[in-house]
Formats: sequence, C-alpha cells, structure tokens
Amino acid sequence: MYEKLVDIICRYVETEPGDIRPESRFVEDLGFTSFDFMSMLGEIEDEFDVEIEQSEAVNIRTVQEAVDYLETLA
Repeated sequence: MYEKLVDIICRYVETEPGDIRPESRFVEDLGFTSFDFMSMLGEIEDEFDVEIEQSEAVNIRTVQEAVDYLETLA
C-alpha cells in the first residue's frame, strides 16, 4: 500500500519516489497545496475503492498517517 501511495503522490508533486519517507509531511515537506491534497485524496478513493471522511482527512499530515488511515478502511 505504501508503494502505491508513493506512486500517487509523485503524480501531484515533483518529487522522486526515493525522496518520500513515511514521516514526510504533505504540505511542509512535499509541497502540496490544499487543492493538490484534496485531488490526491479523490484519486486514492478511486484507486483503493474507499471513502475518506473529510473529518479524518484534516488529521492526515504525513505519508505514514495516510497509510495507517487507509489500512483501517481496507
């Protein structure tokens, strides 16, 4: 799941997969805008066939937090 998420992240920001770490923060470290982040969440919902609650999405700040949340939905 982590590798798949990294692939999706690379579609939204100009970052090499090897530069993305579990502790990477979407906004501060990877350069996401709020629009990029919300667009990525939509793609994640389609890719993993899940529904991400907006109230939970605001708590996702790092790549690992995203993975942990997605694993609760799987």
